[in-house]
Parts: sequence; C-alpha cells; structure tokens
Amino acid sequence: MGAKQSSSDTKDKDLRGMLLLRRRQKFSRWDDALLSGRDPRSLLKRGMCHVSFSLVTKGMTDVPDFLWGLSEVQKLNLSHNQLRVLPSEVGRLTRIVVLNLCGNRLQSLPRELSLLQSMKVLFVNMNCLREVPAELSACKSLEVLSLSHNCLSQLPASLADLSCLKKLNLSNNCFAHIPICVFSLKELDFLHVGSNRLENIAESIQCLASLQIFIAENNNIHCFPRSLCLLSSLELLNLNNNDIQTLPDELYLLCRLSRIAWNPMDKGLHISYNPLAKPLPELVEGGLEILFSYLKDKKHT
Repeated sequence: MGAKQSSSDTKDKDLRGMLLLRRRQKFSRWDDALLSGRDPRSLLKRGMCHVSFSLVTKGMTDVPDFLWGLSEVQKLNLSHNQLRVLPSEVGRLTRIVVLNLCGNRLQSLPRELSLLQSMKVLFVNMNCLREVPAELSACKSLEVLSLSHNCLSQLPASLADLSCLKKLNLSNNCFAHIPICVFSLKELDFLHVGSNRLENIAESIQCLASLQIFIAENNNIHCFPRSLCLLSSLELLNLNNNDIQTLPDELYLLCRLSRIAWNPMDKGLHISYNPLAKPLPELVEGGLEILFSYLKDKKHT
C-alpha cells in the first residue's frame, strides 16, 4: 500500500512540476500542440550516436520556444516547414552536430550560428537565402554545407576558413562565377555548382587537389579549362548542358575517370549536350579510351 501511495505521490509531483513549468513559460500554439502536457525532453530521441529532435513537415511558421531549452540536442531537423526566421536562440544549442533547415522560407541566417562549434553538417537548401553570414566561418568543424536552391550570388570571403569542409553544394543559385573563397577549401572532395550562371571556370580550380566529384552541369560554360586536367583525383566530372566546343589535349591526364558516363549517378566524364566540334561527338560515342587516345596523339603531333 505504501509503495503504491509513493508512486502516486511521485506522479502528482511530476504533474504539478509540469504545470508550474508551463505557467512560467510563454508557450506558442506550436508548443501547446507539440507538448500536450508532456515534458519537452520526452520528445528527444536518444540513439546510439546522437540525441536527436525532429519537427519535419509540421507547417510551422515559427520555432517552438521550448526547443531552446533542450541543450542536449545534437541532431536537429526542422526541414520542410514554413519558417521565415531562425531565431538567434539557436546559438544556445551548442552541442549540435547536424542541423537540417532545408525546405523552409529563410531569407537569412543568424550570426549566432557561429556558436555551434561542434556542427559538422548544415543543410539550408531549398530556402530563399540571398546571403550567408560571414560568422559561419567560425564553425571550424563543418564538413558538409548544402546551400542549393537559394538566391545566392556570392559568398563571404571568410568562408575560406572552413578548413575541414569536404562537401559543398551551391547548385541552383545565381552565381556568375565560383566564389573565390571556395578555392581555399583544400579538403573539398565534392563540389556542386550546377544550374547557376557560370560562363567559365577559373584556373584556380586546380587548387582543389582533393576534389573527387565536380558537377557544373546546366550552366553556360564556353571553355573546358586545362587546369581541370590537373585534378588527378577526379572520379566524376559533369559538364553536361553547357556551351563547350573543344576539349583540352591534356584531358587524358584525368586517369581516374573510368568511362564516358550517361547516367547522372555514374562516375566518369559527363559531356553530353554540348556543341562539340567534329570529330569529338563521334569519339565520345566511341568511349573514353578512344577519346583519350585521340587527344594524346593530337597533343604530340
């Protein structure tokens, strides 16, 4: 009897504590809808590697206030909502490793992202960004940054300090050239700049010696730069749908390209839908080995 009474008392105390917590805080309609009388920490998912919290496709126009008190969160997913602003309070979640904000209506990001020193992955694709805060460069642990499908035309020079960045997606934006800061990211192994407004690729691309995948499809690039041929680690090079007429004789130096690729997911050289001058179209149809052989002979004659 005593044990049952004790259990009942404990439950009553928990309920009273929760009600007191709710009276002390100003809860938005999202808080009320999501909590329904529960302790906010009951919404956390504790996996083997990370403590995660997900509010995907909730139709939210603002972030629930209780979230900023969940300091344990390491993976936060707020994707596919209607968020127009990410509050500066996000800087309180200093343990975040993965932050997913894709598919919202964000036009800017708070400077307080610089406080997320543990963050390794940031997805802000499919938003309305017109700029990226220079303070993002303080996130020294960042390895993956996706800014695709926004309205960006430039990046702050300070992003050159993201020395651990390995994967950068800038596709489907308004870039007229690859931002200069990108060429300082020596650890990059993946760079996607497809579907922008590029007319050329700067010779500085050769600085990205670790690059394995480079995608620049659906632009208006007129010239295949010889400097690309110095990126000996390239395994996938996609220049489909551009305005390229000739190929550099040194193309055969890209020895890790295994084939002429037709499927977007395949590794190799993607060079379809370009106005290649004769006899290049026939050589491309014949395969990479024939194309390389022709270019090598041409170079030495």
